[in-house]
Amino acid sequence: MKTVSLVALLASLGSVSLYAQTSVEPQAGLVPTAETAIAIAVAVFKPIYGAESIASQQPFHATLRAGVWHVSGSLPAGMRGGTAQAEVNRKDGRILRVWHSK
Repeated sequence: MKTVSLVALLASLGSVSLYAQTSVEPQAGLVPTAETAIAIAVAVFKPIYGAESIASQQPFHATLRAGVWHVSGSLPAGMRGGTAQAEVNRKDGRILRVWHSK
């Protein structure tokens, strides 16, 4: 019984390492462009702030600093308030932070 368990454990470890070795990691990262970063951020914003609110904050802008995309919405001219903001990791697409400015 112990031999069967050990073989099963080793087989499962082998499949995990095979997956890690075949994972795609583009040189420019999984989020290489501002457009991709914006699409990811907007997908996260909608369930939090509502589709209508997010639609009113277009266009969204993204700037890359130190491997992190900083995404923010826009306000119409003369309007006071804040917009949805997010930080998206360029390398792996993780959402690092989401908030709403004031």
